[in-house]
Amino acid sequence: MDYHRTSVDDILPEGQRLPGRPGLDPNASGHRASAPAMDEDAFHSASTRILTAINTVIDGKAEAAKLALTVLLAQGHLLLEDVPGVGKTLLAKTLARTIDCSVNRIQFTPDLLPSDVTGVSIYNQATRTFEFRHGAVFANIVIGDEINRASAKTQSALLECMEEHQVTVDGTSYRLDEPFMVVATQNPIEMEGTYPLPEAQRDRFMARISMGYPDRESEMEMLETHQASSPLARVTAVVTAAEVAAMIATVQQVYVSRSIKEYTVALGRATRDSGLLRLGASPRSMLQLLRAAKATAALEGRDFVLPDDVVSVAEAVLAHRIILDRKAASAGETPQSVIRAIIAKIPVTPEVTASTNGSGRTGRKKASAMAAAPSPKLPNPR
Repeated sequence: MDYHRTSVDDILPEGQRLPGRPGLDPNASGHRASAPAMDEDAFHSASTRILTAINTVIDGKAEAAKLALTVLLAQGHLLLEDVPGVGKTLLAKTLARTIDCSVNRIQFTPDLLPSDVTGVSIYNQATRTFEFRHGAVFANIVIGDEINRASAKTQSALLECMEEHQVTVDGTSYRLDEPFMVVATQNPIEMEGTYPLPEAQRDRFMARISMGYPDRESEMEMLETHQASSPLARVTAVVTAAEVAAMIATVQQVYVSRSIKEYTVALGRATRDSGLLRLGASPRSMLQLLRAAKATAALEGRDFVLPDDVVSVAEAVLAHRIILDRKAASAGETPQSVIRAIIAKIPVTPEVTASTNGSGRTGRKKASAMAAAPSPKLPNPR
């Protein structure tokens, strides 16, 4: 199967394309307008197909697969961090293959140059002009394998790409295809030959997943089914790039009440006030936390966000952005434990319930009562 052939540019009007390179406008800025939203049944069907395809390859990691899809639908980027051999790259490849869109993989090494990622201008002697040769980042899904084995200079080549969905070379900006997602893998910094990601780079990843070792049953299943051939070879695209764009548009329409926003801000401000942390969560992380919560709500069949949606993704979204105080680290605290403690200290009021339809899935209902709810009180987490 050729999964590099389709781009969301195929559904764009001709006026938004440039000759010779569809979908790239050197003078454009900002993200493109979203596609029409899906109805509930179509969204549920598409998300189920994606998760089923991933779970046929990755044994015993259903939560990791769901979080990866959540990040995709929230228009974020995913960082997979763990020891070698636990399926980080396999998860990234499987997610990419379930979508019929353009995919590029970059193997990060110490000698990789920024121009290898973004592209470079080359002088054409025939026309006596400089021509821009696109780098590997020009794809819907970019897999950055072992990203922390490249130097900080090369890692920083992704900063503009991830935040603004564009590349600027020689004073000219080139738009990246939509949807756009970076799925990067990295080994723990204790491994040899690794460079720690700069704080600005980590902050651009919406979520970080630690795969962990599979349980005994999953590992036995892997030995039974993965010997003759890799199950990745049997994965085919189950949705198109246009369908993913429609799913993203559906997530964008999920309702968020004011009290949910206040609860999200309370979590972020609590990390900045905590005596256990040297660096708290950034304002960007609050935006990404809310987007991830909206995607979580949509995957649960709701068109409104509950506090549980925020809590369920808070650790994955915030833990890699905060830096522990030295005393807290020496006392055995971890970023995850600090996030859990902060969540436990901030009360959620009022309690929100949702109706359940006959199929057993949570029905869609606007949580208008949340708008009148009192603001959550922020205790002193010190």
